[in-house]
Amino acid sequence: MTHTPAPARRDRARLREEGRRRRQRVVWGVIAGVAAILLVGVGVVTAAVIGNQGSSSAADADPAAPEPIVFPADEPAEADGEGPCTTVRVLSSFENAEMVATLAEAYNAEPRDVDGACVEVVASRDKSGVAAEDAAAGWEDQPEDERPVAWIPDSGSWLGVARESGGSADVPSSSTSIGSSNIVLAMPEELAAEIGWDEEPPTWAEVFETADDADVWTDLDHPEWGEFKLGKTSPVVATSGESAMLASYGAAAGSVADVTAADISDEDVADEVKQHELATSHYMATPEHFLWHARQSEEKGGSAADFLSAVIVDEKSVWDYNRGITSRDGVTRIESEAPAEQLVPIYPADGHHVADNPAVVLTGSWVEEAEAAAAEDFIRFAGTKEGQAVVRDAGYRDLNGELDAEVAEVGALATAPKGGLDFPDAEVVVAMHEAFPEVRKRANVLFLVDVSGSMGDPIATGESKLAGAKVAIEKALDHFADGDRVGLAAFSEVDANALAPGEVSAVDDIADTRDRFETALAALKPIEWTPLYEAVDTFAKRQAADFDPDRINAIVLLSDGRNETEAPSTTAQQMLGTLDEMHHSTPVLVFTLAYGADADVKTLQSISSATGAHYYDATDPTEVDEVLGDLVTSF
Repeated sequence: MTHTPAPARRDRARLREEGRRRRQRVVWGVIAGVAAILLVGVGVVTAAVIGNQGSSSAADADPAAPEPIVFPADEPAEADGEGPCTTVRVLSSFENAEMVATLAEAYNAEPRDVDGACVEVVASRDKSGVAAEDAAAGWEDQPEDERPVAWIPDSGSWLGVARESGGSADVPSSSTSIGSSNIVLAMPEELAAEIGWDEEPPTWAEVFETADDADVWTDLDHPEWGEFKLGKTSPVVATSGESAMLASYGAAAGSVADVTAADISDEDVADEVKQHELATSHYMATPEHFLWHARQSEEKGGSAADFLSAVIVDEKSVWDYNRGITSRDGVTRIESEAPAEQLVPIYPADGHHVADNPAVVLTGSWVEEAEAAAAEDFIRFAGTKEGQAVVRDAGYRDLNGELDAEVAEVGALATAPKGGLDFPDAEVVVAMHEAFPEVRKRANVLFLVDVSGSMGDPIATGESKLAGAKVAIEKALDHFADGDRVGLAAFSEVDANALAPGEVSAVDDIADTRDRFETALAALKPIEWTPLYEAVDTFAKRQAADFDPDRINAIVLLSDGRNETEAPSTTAQQMLGTLDEMHHSTPVLVFTLAYGADADVKTLQSISSATGAHYYDATDPTEVDEVLGDLVTSF
């Protein structure tokens, strides 16, 4: 890969800085207001996605562009239909869940009568990739009366994945967009200004080249920002991750707008994508995970730049962050003051994907005729004047591509960004999903398991906590591929042995050691005490000693209790000091999983937070399979 020489980068940054000083900054709110007036005056359509017209390119001032949609008023019934009400179960993604839930509330607030019955819309959410897998299998693991009637993922790419990978006939080929959000490169404002991307957006190739340059911030006289840290979600879980990976393939193949399945199978293209992926710190399940950590970095007295230089997210997430809303888990909202360090969205010069939020009424055998009719009425409502107001208020672009003025101002979002791209055909997206295990950054991971006496306690399934954990860990191994280095250690304290049994399967290529790992896992037994601090301190140092900058260096810590030792041992302060020191030299990510109701949630959260990793909640131990499966998508 070609790199820009450091002197040239410095000259480019100096020239851009001089240019910025010559230009007066204009308040975003004024820009949004003036642009809105101009748009109304000339009747320009700014939609990135309008219904199902098949093109999501941002509109230019084109006299041939269609007239803006005039949204019809909602027409609720004069009175509710007869009971019992028809229940419409609507499944959304994590990203658009708030919008869909608010649409459901607005619809339910008015009287409805569909085929003589009243209607109640019930919204639920799931990760996009998980929902697509369930859809491909016809939601066979759920009781029929709990399966969704309608599905509104945040991107139509997941509808295609469900149809293409599972051959599911339950997901119709046509859909109705209810709003859109562009997927952008978001950066802390100061970093975007220093590199000049706030004024002159880069191409995706320049983004990946910069992320691969360990000295970029040092060359721009900001060594305190460390390396360029690019955040990306997993492409098999989240839409922003799909977009990031498709952009990587496009940049390597020569066109982000025209990625093909042949490009994805091309060995030279794949080799370059592998190089791009080395700049990724680790993958996460939702954009909110990255933004929560960035905010935590600022609140601890540091900077968002301590955790990320840029992250690929949707516009709505930028708006949320800039107004002080974050989420540790993608579900629970934390509202606080707006951050001092605002994010700015960058719309790359060679295009960005658009999440089109398509709605479909499913056609599975469990969907009754009355449910389908009621679901269609709900989708109709989403396209009305009242429904589209909800879409805008939720931070999305309506079907004319327009944002709420305050959303645009707070999020610093472009009024009519150019370069919006449809996601490619389903066969391309599925090919990318299938190729991801081969091109992703390889892992260097130690599973660290609490085997204190309480791990022998029974759970609701009738098995012991340790037995349940073993099943979940064995399933999680399926996520890893040849070349990933994976090991196993366990900790308790007995007879003055501070870390019994300790390492039971050395970290090594899973292709060679899986049998050894599984044998060691099966042999684990509950022992006695819980030397949590000693275990984390000891094994974090060992992982750091084997640190590999071309791998995701991590520990997956599963614990069901609090630090309890028979003899004096490592303190919490000493452990956190170790993690903090390593974070700036040989960063080992410690992903923590609270297992069971007695787990020390606060301590586990502090451990993961200190390393820039994530905390996962399996305090309901019957959910450990799902939670651990979610966790390993970070690799």
